[in-house]
Amino acid sequence: MASGKEADAAFMAAALALAARTIGDCAPNPSVGCVLVKDGVVVGRGWTQSGGRPHAETQALAQAGAAARGATAYVTLEPCSHHGKTPPCADALIAAGVARVVSAVGDPDPRVSGSGLAKLRAAGIAVEEGVGAAEAARIAAGFFLRIKEKRPLFALKIATTLDGRIALANGKSQWITGPAARNLVQALRARFDAILVGSGTALADDPLLTCRLEGYTGRPKVRVILDRRLRLAATSQLVKTAGVFPTWVITGGTAKADALKAAQVEVIELGMGLNDHDFILAAARTLAERGLNRVLIEGGAAIAGAFLKAGLVDQAAWFRAPAVIGGDGLGAVSDLQATDLAAITRFKRRETLSLGDDQVDFLER
Repeated sequence: MASGKEADAAFMAAALALAARTIGDCAPNPSVGCVLVKDGVVVGRGWTQSGGRPHAETQALAQAGAAARGATAYVTLEPCSHHGKTPPCADALIAAGVARVVSAVGDPDPRVSGSGLAKLRAAGIAVEEGVGAAEAARIAAGFFLRIKEKRPLFALKIATTLDGRIALANGKSQWITGPAARNLVQALRARFDAILVGSGTALADDPLLTCRLEGYTGRPKVRVILDRRLRLAATSQLVKTAGVFPTWVITGGTAKADALKAAQVEVIELGMGLNDHDFILAAARTLAERGLNRVLIEGGAAIAGAFLKAGLVDQAAWFRAPAVIGGDGLGAVSDLQATDLAAITRFKRRETLSLGDDQVDFLER
């Protein structure tokens, strides 16, 4: 029979797997998992639903019903203690009569930040913290960054040849990688709240930037275009589909925005006086203020370079095809003006996958 610590770890692992189900589909809320266990048997399971509600604890308690009384709740994030669009989950656990709560990691939101666990303890419920904390923090990383640093988590997606080229000298890039790699990109998009490109990519590729993963039933992804000079054409796929898929254009000024607004594009003005660095930082803050936890950057070399220079790239998915274009091809990242190898941006390789002849490295800072 598993010891108490082994059982706690196993049940929390199940809760973490539930939490991972809606990563990228429940902003502004974090994705949370909850498992209710009584006498060694799971009596209720829940995870944050698409759009952020209902919460994981509510789902698990509803499934458990009367069996929740005297049970242990394994929750990947500290139960909320404030009245938002739903009542506090801490109150729901107390009302259900759970005997014990095992929480992986605390909630940094100042409206919670320890008060959820304090409320449980005050009600006589045994509380244990820290089980599965590292994985829980990874799952909630975007939410944590938005609360603590006022920006989303940014992941950079790049597809290159072996020599780091993303296109021919004439701009042609379709397709460097094969079908398996392109299918994985759709799965990657499903894990993010928004997909971001620059106006250069929008003009050159006329992309749709939707999640076309077979079986995906979550919310449409927000399409974010950084377009300081408002160059996006009203005839582009992004504009023509803005009434169906949320589309935000972040710009310096809105003098030419009428056609975009008429097509239901949301135009967000940051001001004309910002330099490139400050524009990127302001855009990051704006996305956080609008509730985005996780943003996938799919722009070209200029956007990749700008976010790397600003120190905002937390993760990367680097797809590589076994091909060579040569020095006249377009590079993956614009000049970073590095002068010291000790100071260049470095990543840790978390996982490598083979996709037919292609390969992808999943990296993190």
